[in-house]
Amino acid sequence: MANREHLALLKKGALSWIEWRKHNQHLVPELSAANLRGFNLRGANLRGVNLKRADLSKTKLISAILSNANLSNANLQEAELIYANLMGAELVDADLRGANLQRVDLSNANLIGADLRRVNLRKADLGNANLIGANLRSADLREANLAGAKLIRTNLSEADLVAATLCQTNLSSANLHEAELIGAYLYQAQLYQANLSEAHLSQAYLFGANLREADCYQTDLRGTNLNKANFQGANLSQANLMGANLERVDFGDANLQGATMPNGTVYYYNKF
Repeated sequence: MANREHLALLKKGALSWIEWRKHNQHLVPELSAANLRGFNLRGANLRGVNLKRADLSKTKLISAILSNANLSNANLQEAELIYANLMGAELVDADLRGANLQRVDLSNANLIGADLRRVNLRKADLGNANLIGANLRSADLREANLAGAKLIRTNLSEADLVAATLCQTNLSSANLHEAELIGAYLYQAQLYQANLSEAHLSQAYLFGANLREADCYQTDLRGTNLNKANFQGANLSQANLMGANLERVDFGDANLQGATMPNGTVYYYNKF
């Protein structure tokens, strides 16, 4: 439970809290299960604070410092976290539905199982973050950095990943059905058994990507750079590969039935 003294100090406002923390740097504030719904904590220093199971829904945390804070199981629905620093924070099973995380720093953060549906993560830094099993359905990740992140079994269906960086990102078994990945950078990304059906990847960069056994049914791959990509056992039926770079691509045992090839012809055999 939250320390009553710490909670009372925080409720006085961000300025009082910042001053108190400046003079008590040796203390680790205890705010677990605290009710901070709707509070204005803009710019507050909450580095390393225990906010596990806290109610921070609709709270203003713009430019707040939450690096290495414990926010596991916290309620952050519709919270404003624009430009907040959450580097290395624990957000396991946190509820962030509808939150505004634009340009937030979540690098190296732990978001296993977090609910991030409809979240605004535009231009956010999620480099090396752990998002295994997280729900990012319909999230806005346009121009976000997800390089090296773990997105295994993550739900990214209908998410906006236009121009996002997913270099060496692990998306094995991830659900990317109808996701927007136009112009995304997926250099050496792991997409083993990923669901990319009806996703839009035109002009994306997938050099050396692993798409073994991926479902690419009706996937838009027009003008995509697939140099050295691995599609062994993948389903590419009715995919659009018009103008794509297929140099040194491995299509072993892939299903290309009805796929539109780079030159505009339609493929009518089961194997490449």
